[in-house]
Amino acid sequence: MSLRVLVVDDSTVFVHLIKQALESIDGVQVIGSCRNGRAAMEKLRTTPVDLLTLDIEMPEMNGLEVLEAMRREGIKTTVIVLSAAGDRARDLTLRALELGALDFIPKPDGSSADGPALLRQRLAPLVKAAAHGKEVRSILLSGQAGRKSSPSRVAPVAAPATPNQTAQRMNRLVLRTRAAMVLIGVSTGGPAALARIIPHLPASLRVPVLIVQHMPPLFTQNLAERLGANSVLRVQEARDGETAVPGTVYIAPGGSHLKVMAGAQRQIVMRVTSDPPENNCRPSVDYLFRSAAVSFPGLAVGVVLTGMGHDGTLGLRLLKASGCASIAQDEATCTVFGMPKEAINAGVVDLILPLDSIASEIVKAVG
Repeated sequence: MSLRVLVVDDSTVFVHLIKQALESIDGVQVIGSCRNGRAAMEKLRTTPVDLLTLDIEMPEMNGLEVLEAMRREGIKTTVIVLSAAGDRARDLTLRALELGALDFIPKPDGSSADGPALLRQRLAPLVKAAAHGKEVRSILLSGQAGRKSSPSRVAPVAAPATPNQTAQRMNRLVLRTRAAMVLIGVSTGGPAALARIIPHLPASLRVPVLIVQHMPPLFTQNLAERLGANSVLRVQEARDGETAVPGTVYIAPGGSHLKVMAGAQRQIVMRVTSDPPENNCRPSVDYLFRSAAVSFPGLAVGVVLTGMGHDGTLGLRLLKASGCASIAQDEATCTVFGMPKEAINAGVVDLILPLDSIASEIVKAVG
């Protein structure tokens, strides 16, 4: 499927690099470029665009204002943010993700000879995810929802449970698990998804929440601060050797794994490690889930949210084998239905839920 792409950046150098990288990817048609957000919005209103690469800091109308305008006007074009370095840029990038951007990639070094190749490597999987999203939307709009276009592209998903069926099933799981922690794994689309779950967890939550969000170093600290500002729970990066306590949300530091171990009094001790990446990820969801299955069998609720790839499926299988409950986000509310789809197709998910139902089911699952 052909993907029509618009490049938005106020730097002529970066526009050239981005176009060069995109045009080397099969199925991509770069239909033009804009130097500011105002021109981009005019283009989006009049021209079909499947994918937007978006700079954040631009004159006249910045990237955040573009995303806000797209949301107001109901423009569904997929957005990839090109992010600069620095504290301010990280905070702006996270805000862009909360506003619905698919993902972000660092801006390349304009003077580097391998800049276009590195940029292409980072863009290619996101372009593929955008193309898949376009295909799913096309199927839904054509009235063929629920029918497979091909076995490899649109996976069959179990019919959603009725509220009564969900309640009965969750009650059985609560009796079985007696959860001592909630574990969440998420990747592409994660900041926006977490922003619709964590603020809805109550101050009375009697267990800690541990999150693996696929994200580079430094960004996870900004993510914790943004989530904490809108939540009654305390939100922080996990620290090596610290005990996880109820009512606190811990985020695995970007670039490091997070695991849990049982302390002398069976408390939940967090370890932050530099062990090798798993599933090409560090932090890895499988790494966290596996540690809980080994050290706290039957005492966790595992949740897999939006994201590319299959990280979390093997770990969720181990959690399930030890008696834990499991939840996956449904396809309709995922930014990328990759990680949840893999877990669902592996048969290791108890409940498939829309994003806005997950917080309340977590509360039920921990009693």
